[in-house]
Amino acid sequence: MSVTLCVLLWAHAGNEDALISYEDRVLEFAPSHGARLLQRARTDGSGGAPLEIQFLEFPSEGALDGYLRDERRTALAGERDRGITRTEVMRVDLV
Repeated sequence: MSVTLCVLLWAHAGNEDALISYEDRVLEFAPSHGARLLQRARTDGSGGAPLEIQFLEFPSEGALDGYLRDERRTALAGERDRGITRTEVMRVDLV
């Protein structure tokens, strides 16, 4: 059964480019786990809004787990920490 996620990402103040750069890199790994980036959008981050919003679809829980444990992705944890202050992930059904 497929898994669809809505991911909300907030940047550290002044580090918006670091968040975008990190996400550009790690989203490249998703297709090797069978995932599809359905949509990626940005706000200006003002008023407490997340800077970036993503919808991703994974073919299975196992594929999602594989992506989360991907060594290429986990090796970038320091880069992630420099750019991202908060992440919220929700499982959703697109309608």
